[in-house]
Amino acid sequence: MTRQFPNVFRAAAACALLLCGAGAANAAEGKLKVAFFGFELINTSPEPVGEAERRRIALIGELFVKMLTDSGRYEIAPLPEALRRKIAQSAEITGCNGCQIEWAREAGADIAAFGTAQKVSNLILNENIYMNRVDGGAPFFSGSVDIRGNTDESWSRGMKYLIGEYFLKQN
Repeated sequence: MTRQFPNVFRAAAACALLLCGAGAANAAEGKLKVAFFGFELINTSPEPVGEAERRRIALIGELFVKMLTDSGRYEIAPLPEALRRKIAQSAEITGCNGCQIEWAREAGADIAAFGTAQKVSNLILNENIYMNRVDGGAPFFSGSVDIRGNTDESWSRGMKYLIGEYFLKQN
């Protein structure tokens, strides 16, 4: 497996800081605060991970943030620098036994969110989103979409479908 979380995390954090300027106003409007920890690339294919896939991981993270923010129902919580350092030194989010709940709590969020993209081959890929409530850790949403083709367009289309047709219609 290839771990891409720290670089992806930096891109997601930068995007979150740009998109969530009016935190107090959003809370007053009843928006849920989401602490987003980026996407992790899981490579189970015989091909090595390339620069294009590293860009695509950042791309789907940016789409996630943009679509949630644009919906008007969610605010992306900024992650303090001390928390970002802690996360960068931690185990992969997929194997940290619920660490995202505590991290989101530290960020003052209502929801903890992260995702994975699994590359089975250059033809078969899978994108997943996992979201939990900070209060009690109960699942808020989880969804998965299979995509065909290892291109910017297929990755983007898969994420747009997962968020637009599943997450935003249910929540």
